[in-house]
Amino acid sequence: MSFFKRIFSTDKKETLDKGLEKSKTTFLSKLTKAIAGKSKVDDEVLDNLEEILVSSDVGVNTTLKIIERIEARVAENKYLGTEELNQILREEIAGLLSETNSGEDTEFTLPVASKPYVVMVVGVNGVGKTTTIGKLAYQFKKAGHKVVLGAADTFRAAAIDQLQIWADRVGVSIVKQQMGSDPASVAFDTLQSAVAQQADVVIIDTAGRLHNKVGLMNELSKVKKVMQKVVGDAPHDVLLVLDGSTGQNAFEQAKQFTAATEVSCLAVTKLDGTAKGGVVIGISDQFQIPVKYIGVGEGIEDLQVFNKYEFVDSFFK
Repeated sequence: MSFFKRIFSTDKKETLDKGLEKSKTTFLSKLTKAIAGKSKVDDEVLDNLEEILVSSDVGVNTTLKIIERIEARVAENKYLGTEELNQILREEIAGLLSETNSGEDTEFTLPVASKPYVVMVVGVNGVGKTTTIGKLAYQFKKAGHKVVLGAADTFRAAAIDQLQIWADRVGVSIVKQQMGSDPASVAFDTLQSAVAQQADVVIIDTAGRLHNKVGLMNELSKVKKVMQKVVGDAPHDVLLVLDGSTGQNAFEQAKQFTAATEVSCLAVTKLDGTAKGGVVIGISDQFQIPVKYIGVGEGIEDLQVFNKYEFVDSFFK
């Protein structure tokens, strides 16, 4: 289809291709075996495809949606050849992602006119939350924006230290207090500092624990309310960071955090080290929350703006 034209630069596309290599290779090898000796998409091929999608961590509900869409194509075109299956999958999955991911961004742009743009970042420890914040700060600074970080994950001293390292590495301001400080107080100070500095972007880190969902809900609600005393409509985005390599566990984390706070967008990390890239498709569809960023490598440039067409093109290339 025409929407699979090149959108990314060559370098960005190569990084995405490389980052999804494990997922793509595993998926396509399974698909090749599933249609071996078959010339037509029949019930057996569809059953095998269903199994492949589920095992690729697309998720049962999303897999059933994809199969239904392909069944409709088969019913419409009585003789659908297996050689067309890859292209049909690309089209139907891109169509499915379009229902949630309406944007076709390729660059790190500021989505709101008000200044500063405030992002509150949530997610459990170990998913790459601090690294994602650091890489986001780098990309926004690279785009010419003034960035301030807020170390409101005061539950762990290591979280504050790690964010300081990223702030130093990228060359952006950071507001922090001692471990055990009130996270809302840190968020308040961060926004006050950002407004005084006329910053363009504020990224607030929050505690990455889920031991008590009610406690987490109350803490995040308090952080939001306090930020709104400084910037009335903050936060403009609540970004949930998920580790793509954990597969179905990422679904459970998304379920927990969406119950605890209003998540507006997702970042899925560590896709380069796993064959579970299908989790991006499933989580986006199941929770009806757009994927905004994906991590496809360890380099500082390897956090990319999620573009559904480029992602699907690389996944099925």
